Amino acid sequence: MSRPSHKAAHSIPPYTLTRLAREWLAEDTPNFDPAGVCVGSQEVEARLLCKTPHSVLAGSPFFTSVFTEVGCSVDWIHPEGAEIGPNAITLTAVVRGPARCLLLGERPALNCLARASGIATRCSQLQAMATVRGWHGEVAGTRKTTPGFRLVEKYAMLIGSVSMHRQDLSGMVMLKDNHVWASGSITQAVKAARSVSGFSSKIEVECRSSEEGREAAGAGADIVMLDNFQPQELHGAAHALKEEFPTLLIEASGGVTPENLAMYLSPNVDIISLGCITQGCPVVDFSLKVQKPVVNSSLQY
Repeated sequence: MSRPSHKAAHSIPPYTLTRLAREWLAEDTPNFDPAGVCVGSQEVEARLLCKTPHSVLAGSPFFTSVFTEVGCSVDWIHPEGAEIGPNAITLTAVVRGPARCLLLGERPALNCLARASGIATRCSQLQAMATVRGWHGEVAGTRKTTPGFRLVEKYAMLIGSVSMHRQDLSGMVMLKDNHVWASGSITQAVKAARSVSGFSSKIEVECRSSEEGREAAGAGADIVMLDNFQPQELHGAAHALKEEFPTLLIEASGGVTPENLAMYLSPNVDIISLGCITQGCPVVDFSLKVQKPVVNSSLQY
């Protein structure tokens, strides 16, 4: 069985891949599989076809894990992270195994690959936009992910060469407007968060104005998010904050899209996060086609 070659694949523990594969398979076939009677357990071969040109392949560890769980093997023709195309249809991998088992894994495996590849493709496009303009900050995702599917979607961001941002609420402290309102002030919120997070966690504060950004930095925040700023307003606020707090990290978020990303790029902005990396992101079209067995038509008497 071929293995995905992208280094990010080694960040996923094998038991996590097994657990996820079993959950997806159990969701799709919780009881009997009546259609399995039609095809039986004879060995078959199926070809994985990519039908969206210029897509970035992502999700092969999950795809492979699903088929491993049902006793099938996968041979990859293209490595993880490769751009597939430019042909309208590209042979991407070959799956072999018992017919009924291969069909049990088909839909869960394709769902992972289509979603992960769609996200990786969008991330790759966004990163290319930033790189070609000479920006040295980080394009980043958000926590706006599909419930139960975050690991796959965050992994796809890595394959697409952008930052995952924090993976969950435990990963980094982010004080948003509701935290500040409930605490009474930005300073109070930062002080309370620092008392329990210690040296090992950064604190980020969502700010709606330059004044709030200054208060957050003065209170000891490591990162200030300038939220829903218009591009010119963002550039001025980021410059002023960097002048006063040179080590402060500045994130821009809110209203950033693939169409306007270039307007937000600035030497004073370190991170630009986009919810559209996962929300409303197109999927890549894959299909799995079982090959008909070759019948020897010659007759011998």
